[in-house]
Amino acid sequence: MKIAFITYSGSVKYSGANGFDEIQDLLPFLQNKGLDIHAEIWDDPEVEWQKYDVALLRMPWDYHQKFEAFNNWLDRIEALGIKLLNSYQTVRWNIDKHYLKEIIDAGFDVIPSVFLEKEWDGNFSTIFNSLKSDQIIVKPCVSGGSRNTFKLNAETARGRADEIVTLLLDGAYIAQPFMKEIEDGEWSFTFFNGRYSHTILKKPKTGDFRVQQFFGGTIDRMEPEQSLIDQAASYLPAFAQDTLYARVDGVLVDGKFVLMELELVEPFLYLAYAQEAPENFYHALKEKVDSFKVNED
Repeated sequence: MKIAFITYSGSVKYSGANGFDEIQDLLPFLQNKGLDIHAEIWDDPEVEWQKYDVALLRMPWDYHQKFEAFNNWLDRIEALGIKLLNSYQTVRWNIDKHYLKEIIDAGFDVIPSVFLEKEWDGNFSTIFNSLKSDQIIVKPCVSGGSRNTFKLNAETARGRADEIVTLLLDGAYIAQPFMKEIEDGEWSFTFFNGRYSHTILKKPKTGDFRVQQFFGGTIDRMEPEQSLIDQAASYLPAFAQDTLYARVDGVLVDGKFVLMELELVEPFLYLAYAQEAPENFYHALKEKVDSFKVNED
């Protein structure tokens, strides 16, 4: 099967580590394994999508800035009968942080969340009271890379209320309590075809709350106890079934894993931080593609 390795035209802010650069090295690694896979920019009008059987979402990292165009592209390649990894249903569900409400309503441990819709009146006091926190994080429901993300207390919130009300004209936002546990690190558990692969811990630089490398955050591989892996894996059967890749992000609160994000669209997989991770990803991808072939036969 011919596979499109989906990228975007923007710059890349992640750096390689441990002799493997996920941005530069993953595609040739997969090609050298014998897969018929080629990089394509998702919104390049010159791409002949009909020649592909499978589209693998790896780095369409500007989708949140071109949201309507991205959804139209999904519709177009689905109409061509191209298989998407992860699936169209999964991507459309996970692309908007309103999905967290479904997980909360199902009784899973998730950071408390309040959604700010276009009708919101800018009254932050009710948000702080609802979240029972004196510091909150506010970010778009469709976003990436901490874009338009605010850390607010009661005083700074009053000063940003009008700005955020204006931003809501372009889409809903989510408000969550600032979790002091983020200072101890955000855990990311990665699973391929539902099987555990590896874990990393991302820590913000001193005085910041953003864990991304391009904001000065650090990354370390972790070897968590099986009980912690099981807690992270518990979200998969209900919300990430039959996914090629799933990254489960969260913090430890009193030793218990609490979900921040379930990343099923285009997450960075931190393949460089576990020697076996690229091989794990390849075997999962081949398994998935082979299953498509069997179904077609």
